[in-house]
Amino acid sequence: MEPGNVTRVSEFLLLGFSETHGLERLLFGLFLCMYLITVLGHLLILLAVSSQSHLHTPMYFFLSHLSLVDICFTSTTIPKMLLNIQTHSKAITYAGCITQIYFFIVFVGLDDFILTVMAYDRYMAICHPLHYTVIVNSQLCGLLVLVSWIISILNSLLESLMLLRLSFCSDLEIPHFFCELKQVVQLACSDTFPNDMVMYFSAGLLAGGHLTGILYSYSKIVSSIQAISSAQGKHKAFSTCASHLSVVSLFYGTSLGVYLSPAAIRHSQSSTTASVMYTVVTPMLNAFIYSLRNKDIKRALERILGR
Repeated sequence: MEPGNVTRVSEFLLLGFSETHGLERLLFGLFLCMYLITVLGHLLILLAVSSQSHLHTPMYFFLSHLSLVDICFTSTTIPKMLLNIQTHSKAITYAGCITQIYFFIVFVGLDDFILTVMAYDRYMAICHPLHYTVIVNSQLCGLLVLVSWIISILNSLLESLMLLRLSFCSDLEIPHFFCELKQVVQLACSDTFPNDMVMYFSAGLLAGGHLTGILYSYSKIVSSIQAISSAQGKHKAFSTCASHLSVVSLFYGTSLGVYLSPAAIRHSQSSTTASVMYTVVTPMLNAFIYSLRNKDIKRALERILGR
């Protein structure tokens, strides 16, 4: 590549909703409502867990961190999308794009980690109830969350620093409503092989490892539940996992649907719609799942709201 063909990047263009002419006000109102519902819902969960002493248990400790991560996760992409819709602009600065990628990877990684840790917590509670309070103590919970943050931050830092070495040509259009790592890498004119290797290794090691851990935990949980003689005992054991299992299914189902789809689909409008599912809709539904399906959270919220 000749030096003269490479452009000094100042901004990228986000084309995620470029085919929705005339629907800007509707999209703005829809996404603003979804964002506010997501933030409010998770803030209520955080308030319920922090204010009710009987919820100071490992399960709700991890749930409060999941709520915090979901707030940060949606705040990484939606405010910029709303600003662009309101101002009829598609631009995002180079620094803004790299920053968005960094925080997006951090919070996606944390979502993965915390969902896995929550699966481990349910595995210990159901499969090893006599040792649960001894093993899953406050020190272990704090350590698991700390390690999750450290690994997520280091992984995101590596991915973001790898982006800084790339040179970009004149085509700076991203077919998304936010800066998605792989699609930004594909715009580069320079060699992207190291970036691709880091991305695939990270996805295989972290995301694949998390999903394997969750599936293993639930395979053991199902075996333990089947061994329970009473129907009431089985229902009680399963009910403690139902909310988490619903959230896991939503998160992995929508995200894998996007990243395992063919290249032609990933660059189409349907890819943008699918991405909305796991970046906007899923965090919002998480708040509903954990507030409406969980009796302890519902009771805590009723006390707080004075009902």
